[in-house]
Amino acid sequence: MTIPRILLVSGSTREASTNTAALRTIAADAGSDFVAVRYGGLLDLPAFVPGADPEPPVVEDLHRQFAEVDAVLFCTPEYAGMIPGSLKNLLEWTVGNADLSDKPVAYVNVAYEGRGEAAVATLRTVLGYVGAELVEAACGRITVLQSAVGPEGSVTDTEARARLNAAARALAEHAARPADSATTVRLDT
Repeated sequence: MTIPRILLVSGSTREASTNTAALRTIAADAGSDFVAVRYGGLLDLPAFVPGADPEPPVVEDLHRQFAEVDAVLFCTPEYAGMIPGSLKNLLEWTVGNADLSDKPVAYVNVAYEGRGEAAVATLRTVLGYVGAELVEAACGRITVLQSAVGPEGSVTDTEARARLNAAARALAEHAARPADSATTVRLDT
C-alpha cells in the first residue's frame, strides 16, 4: 500500500499564525501514516488571470503540487467575513485545470469558538464549486490559541495537537481506501 500524501495549505500569509502553526504541527507529527507536504507559495501567486497562456511558473508549480498528492488539508483564518483573498486566488488558479476535482479535501478551523464560521462557509462553497470531495469526517473546529504555539512554531497543547493529527489521519485514511469503503471518524471524541 502506498502511503498517502497530503498537501497542507494555510490560508494565512503570516508565518506566525495559528493556522500555519497547526499545519506545521501536522507535518512534524506525520509519522508513517501519511506524508505531509506544506504548500509555501501563497505569497508568490500572482492575481488570477482567466485563460493565462502560458501560466506563470509559480502557478504551474501549484498544479504540480496538487497533482502529486492524494488529499489536501486547508487551515485558514477569516478576513473581512470570508477566506483571505490570497487563498481565494489560489483556489481560482485550480479551476481551469480541475486540480481539486474529485480530490479528497478537508479543513480545520483553529479560531476561537464562534469565530471563523464565515471562512468555513466560504471555503466549503469554493471547494464545492471546484468539485473537491469534502471529507466531513476530517473537518472540524480545533481551537489553537496563540499561547499554545511554542517558540519553534508548533502547537504545544497536547489535546489540540492530538486532534489536529486525528484530522490529518482521518483524511489520509480516506484518501488511501477505495471510495466505497469510507467510514466516519469523529474528531470530537
